[in-house]
Amino acid sequence: MFKIMSLENRSIPTSTFVYWSSLISGGIAGLVVDIVLFPIDTIKTRLQSERGFLRSGGFQGVYKGLAPAAAGSAPTAALFFCTYDGLKSHLNRWASHGQQPYVHMISAASAEVVACLIRVPIEIAKQRRQALSVKHGTSSLEIWYHAVRTEGIRRGLYRGFGTTIMREVPFSFIQFPLWEYLKLNWTLVTGTSLTPFSVAICGAIAGGIAAGLTTPLDVAKTRIMLADEHIANRSNILSVLRGIRREQGFRGLFAGFVPRVLWITLGGAIFFGFYDLTSRLLNSEESN
Repeated sequence: MFKIMSLENRSIPTSTFVYWSSLISGGIAGLVVDIVLFPIDTIKTRLQSERGFLRSGGFQGVYKGLAPAAAGSAPTAALFFCTYDGLKSHLNRWASHGQQPYVHMISAASAEVVACLIRVPIEIAKQRRQALSVKHGTSSLEIWYHAVRTEGIRRGLYRGFGTTIMREVPFSFIQFPLWEYLKLNWTLVTGTSLTPFSVAICGAIAGGIAAGLTTPLDVAKTRIMLADEHIANRSNILSVLRGIRREQGFRGLFAGFVPRVLWITLGGAIFFGFYDLTSRLLNSEESN
């Protein structure tokens, strides 16, 4: 059985290993999740698209957009966990036990902002291909070039950056403290050791709850990223949410709820399970 080790309790003489472990573990976990569960993400995006599910492709071509997602998955996840674990490791030096949830919130929110530097351009290329809002055969480079040429880097390549942050930060405020809490109390409640499988279950529960509660923000983010250049207020999340509520009612705000919750529940299990397993293997190698 693996010896359970946490980042804050490692007796490693240098912090360099923390970052390399996070980079490798997060990268592998993110890549596995995005490839395995990509069709569910495509269905979710098409349900949220303003064009409607069928006009966006229905159940056909559910792997469209996989290339940019796969290319950006590992560096995005690696950058996130490198920031999250590194910042958490430093903040834990000054935080008391009762302040741990705040450490997890601050670390997760900061990591999301950093990861979005890569995630947002990837999401733009991925979702436009998923929802068939670009011509067939259009590459990611062509999508990015068109966005930069017509609207510039900030409004084109990083369209929806603020909205993505507004989605990811509340999501992380819910998911990561809950994940850490479930891990902390797993042995006490179940009477069993914390293994990669149990870490995966904790991740699935935390991710599913966070995904369901933040679905309206995800719908707004998708609409903004898929909107045409001439549409006014496409970057105003409140205007987008009000428009959806006016045109489609409360149900429209939760478009794609089932596939989003399913995707992140399964993704949370795979992601955190692979992350924990990889971390343990790297820890084992480091201690030998």
